[in-house]
Amino acid sequence: MSQRVIRISELATTPATTTKPAKKGKLPVSPATIWRWVREGKFPKPFKLGESVTVWDAAEVDAFIAGRSQQAAQ
Repeated sequence: MSQRVIRISELATTPATTTKPAKKGKLPVSPATIWRWVREGKFPKPFKLGESVTVWDAAEVDAFIAGRSQQAAQ
């Protein structure tokens, strides 16, 4: 079975600019917030696929989101 991965551009939500439309990501937070959460140990650690390609394990991200949903429901 192959591992699914997700890039920051698919994770984060980015606002519209004069040259680009807004992009809704899997999470309603900015790329900077995701990186801060990684530094603080609150979000799964990414790994490198190449020199300039950083990704997250999609199953770990899904588990993070599910855990946050459970916390919010309590």
